[in-house]
Amino acid sequence: MATATVAPAPMLRVRAVEAGVRDMHLRLPFKFGAVVLTRCPQLFVRATVEVAGVGTAAGFSAEMMVPRWFDKRPARSQADNVRDLQASLARAIDAYSGDAPATAFGLFERHYEALVAAGAAQGETALSSAYGQAVLDRAVLDALCRTAACNIAAGLRRNIAGLTDTPLAPELAGFDWPAWLAARRPAETIEARHTVGMLDALDADPDADPAALPVHLPDVVRRYGHRSFKIKLGGDPAADIDRLDAVLSVLDAIAPGHRFSLDGNEQYASVDSLAGLFDRLRALPRLSARPDALLYIEQPLARDADLDAPLRTLDAPAPLLLDEGDGTLDAFPRAVAQGWQGVSSKGCKGVYKALIHRARCERSGGMLFMSAEDLTCQAGLAVQQDLAMAALLGLTHCERNGHHYVDGFGPAPRAEAERFAAAHPDLYRHEGGQVRLAIADGRLQLGSLLAATGFAHAADPDFDHLQPLERAAELV
Repeated sequence: MATATVAPAPMLRVRAVEAGVRDMHLRLPFKFGAVVLTRCPQLFVRATVEVAGVGTAAGFSAEMMVPRWFDKRPARSQADNVRDLQASLARAIDAYSGDAPATAFGLFERHYEALVAAGAAQGETALSSAYGQAVLDRAVLDALCRTAACNIAAGLRRNIAGLTDTPLAPELAGFDWPAWLAARRPAETIEARHTVGMLDALDADPDADPAALPVHLPDVVRRYGHRSFKIKLGGDPAADIDRLDAVLSVLDAIAPGHRFSLDGNEQYASVDSLAGLFDRLRALPRLSARPDALLYIEQPLARDADLDAPLRTLDAPAPLLLDEGDGTLDAFPRAVAQGWQGVSSKGCKGVYKALIHRARCERSGGMLFMSAEDLTCQAGLAVQQDLAMAALLGLTHCERNGHHYVDGFGPAPRAEAERFAAAHPDLYRHEGGQVRLAIADGRLQLGSLLAATGFAHAADPDFDHLQPLERAAELV
């Protein structure tokens, strides 16, 4: 990889940060692991950033505050989970606001360890502790690209954020960040991997309204043309295999040649129970007929156990992918030593964590891999920034479920939805009286969001329509 010569990354200061939430009600219950999600606050952040010698701009980001994903401890309520995420954001805002000038990555690097430690001191999980910084970093990067009048792809190619050697990832010492980033050429289309929740109906609905969003799996596939899927598991090997066999029976009939991943959502209590699942998977005729159809198995073990469990002896039928266990920047390398091979990219875990992990995969010479997973990203900012990152990371498919469980832009003002539809006509379409994500032949078009000045959006959310951040815990 030839060394690229680029201008020094700009120095910036965060001058102000505003935040609010939107009350998102799901049209269908979404069961993943032991959780059934029906309602969730969506966080929006606006950061005003001053770039030395250039000027000031506002940048935006958005992310769902999903209870029982960041923290599955039974003693913590859903409201407690959301309050932890709110506190995480408040600490990140305090750390960044008015701090001394730094590059965008330098700002992340300067505060990462202290913010993780502060969350741990409050009894928060690592994922909860990192949430606020992850969402704020996207807004800062959006503002930085806006001051430079460039899109996120062009900005990263010139290393506008200032990624460099860092003690946070010592094994990447000497990695040529400028050259690697300069080679990023995101594809303008990506395959959407459809999530099959544990409550999702598997039979076709003969009475389905063709103008309404599909509910039943066969109707979903016919509407969107999906070829890739993510199937949720519940932690009981026998029940999971029965459910999987039923799902694959449907998919074999309506989407021959499909591929799928399995998501355990931390529901397998021990290595022994996981071994039982693997034995049953190997014996499943539908999988035996096409073993390569199973892409990977995502986070079957609890996050607190998975880094200590030696998994190489289990003879897994597919690579294991870290998701909830990826709480800190050093979690993935530690998990690799135990037999994990993959790690997920998710907006709620942070842009810089995703880039560092992708560089780790690059250095592994093909031994490690990365996937793109969904936190029920909603239409607008959240899904667009998440898709842009997946494309910039060079990923070819991305889990998408937000459009399935919420109709269009949900409770957003109609004018906001129309602004996004006008700005990104390749990504949205008018359908059934709503502005909805446009998935055709199982793919999403990313051209307009990748070309947009800033971080993947040419329209902004309506902050006047948001509720105060302090109300977030009431919206679960």
